Amino acid sequence: MSVEICFLPANVKVEAEVGEPLLRVADRAGVSIPTGCLMGSCHACEVEVEGEAEPICACISAVPGGRSQMTVNLYVDPTW
Repeated sequence: MSVEICFLPANVKVEAEVGEPLLRVADRAGVSIPTGCLMGSCHACEVEVEGEAEPICACISAVPGGRSQMTVNLYVDPTW
C-alpha cells in the first residue's frame, strides 16, 4: 500500500510504501531533514506530523499504515 507524503513548507509530494523509513522517503523527494545521532536521542530530526500530538524523530520513524496521505512539517533549527 502506498501513502502520499507531503513535506511542508516546500509542499513537496512523493509516494512512499508503508514501513519505508521516513529519512529515506525525504531523501528520495529531495528534502533535507537534519540528523545527528540517528538513534532518536538528540532530536535533531524532529518533524511534526499532521494529526499527531507530539513531534516525531524522523531517524527512527517509518511511514505508518492506515492512511492514504501524510503531511510532514519540517522545522528549521539554526543550531543544527
